[in-house]
Amino acid sequence: MWEPQLALAAGGWHVVAPQLRGFDLSRATPHLSSESRDGGGGEPPAASMDDYAGDIIDLLDALHVAEAVIGGVSMGGYIAFAMFRHAPRYFQGLILADTRSQADTPEGVEGRRRLLALVREKGPAAVADEMLPKLLADETRRNHPEIVDRMRELVLANSTEAIAGAITALMTRPDSTPLLSAIHCPTLILVGERDGITPPALSEAMYRAIRGSELAVVEHAGHLSNVEQPLAFNRSVAHFLEHRV
Repeated sequence: MWEPQLALAAGGWHVVAPQLRGFDLSRATPHLSSESRDGGGGEPPAASMDDYAGDIIDLLDALHVAEAVIGGVSMGGYIAFAMFRHAPRYFQGLILADTRSQADTPEGVEGRRRLLALVREKGPAAVADEMLPKLLADETRRNHPEIVDRMRELVLANSTEAIAGAITALMTRPDSTPLLSAIHCPTLILVGERDGITPPALSEAMYRAIRGSELAVVEHAGHLSNVEQPLAFNRSVAHFLEHRV
């Protein structure tokens, strides 16, 4: 999902795109043996944002990275909040894209439960059918079928267990709104102008709550702004890195 942002390495940045626990893209590679696709056992799927956050902190330690600009889109933003809650010392900067600080509402939790039942009953393809129209702007789906196809591939590359774990983590995450006033590192907030899942108003609220933060609205993008409009997204990130970090 972060492949378009690897280009930021050309500016001299060390770019790390973690593979979240359980999300194994080798499942989408037909030539791999079944043993390779299954990953030989490995850790169980994550059950909370803290699980994902702990994995990424372990990765930073393994790479001997003591300080980083940590960013995420959507669920990645919730993971970034969890990381900041437990280990703020790693944060040289923060990027929050198409995300929110609030926990799920009761209605949101009910929607997650329906999605959880759907993936357990019908598998990842049913989740892709349900979610892609919500994740991508209408104009992206109309004008860029290759993006739709790529996002579908990414969903189908994952197991039912990994998707179920992510849904569970999403609907049990804590409210991070009280954390916003404690964020003092340089912060960039991005949001697709047509994001229907975490609308721009939620990003504007975070912008007001995080002192000194910057807000960039990505035109012609929905909930996956880094994939739908990678050039505009990367320009905003590069400017932030150069001038604030």
